[in-house]
Amino acid sequence: MYALAIHGGAGAMPRAQMPAARAAQARAALAAALAAGFAELERGAGSLDAVTRAVMALEDEPLFNAGRGAVYTLDGHHELDASIMEGTTLRAGAVCAVRHVRNPVALARAVMEHSPYVLLAAEGAEEFALERGFEPVPQSYFDTEARLEQLERLRRAGPGRLELSQLGTVGAVALDARGRLAAATSTGGITGKRFRRVGDSPLIGAGTYADDRAAAVSCTGHGECFIRAAAAHDVVARMRFGAASLAAAAHAVVHEELGRLGGEGGLIAIDAAGHVVLDFNGEGMYRASRVAGGEPRIGIYRGAGEPD
Repeated sequence: MYALAIHGGAGAMPRAQMPAARAAQARAALAAALAAGFAELERGAGSLDAVTRAVMALEDEPLFNAGRGAVYTLDGHHELDASIMEGTTLRAGAVCAVRHVRNPVALARAVMEHSPYVLLAAEGAEEFALERGFEPVPQSYFDTEARLEQLERLRRAGPGRLELSQLGTVGAVALDARGRLAAATSTGGITGKRFRRVGDSPLIGAGTYADDRAAAVSCTGHGECFIRAAAAHDVVARMRFGAASLAAAAHAVVHEELGRLGGEGGLIAIDAAGHVVLDFNGEGMYRASRVAGGEPRIGIYRGAGEPD
């Protein structure tokens, strides 16, 4: 048994406002990323390779807020965060506030595999990237007209509550044929965020967690609430110490704990038996999944024709 699930962020445009062409484009991008990661599992590669490949594909797709297409900070820059974790030995790696790394998830994996650290930040992470042979890209690589328009709308509106539609994170969770779990998450953060703001995505236990004894989890949404709830680890803890099923644990975190904090968002998760959960408490979440022997399942909203 092997399986893969991915997300392209919670906070999808309301269904009534979503142009059909845009929905089709998003579904096609999700399908391509899912196929890229699933191909790794099909050829016998490990779960780490699968989540890395899937997230890199999402980072390269400018529709999503990670890598190319990342949102702008208030001062007009891009600062990217990512993390990765494998569930067998609980090794993890993460980077935050990087500005010149094309695929932050690949750098997070390098931190995990080639350093004694878990999290490297800003210039320290950039220096490590150069030492590991990563070729830097200019800030302009991440620019898109849609994200610039989003920033300009926010500036005109002035400071206020951050809407979930301004957020967007990508992630993947996988179970490989040897029973190993892995999770990865990558984001550009929040449109108009302050200099060096860091959300949940690079924080192990908040936005990403994997443990072969329970599940692999990747989160998306209001990052400050996911940090306060230690959301990704809470799912695993409910399974390990409370004997909850994956579905019950994810539902409690998404609909009870995050709801109690006023946090909107969702998560994807997979357990050691290959059960997949894609849960969210808003109107939509870009998501896709596939299990061995099954067909891809791709969705944005709830209802007929959408995966659970």
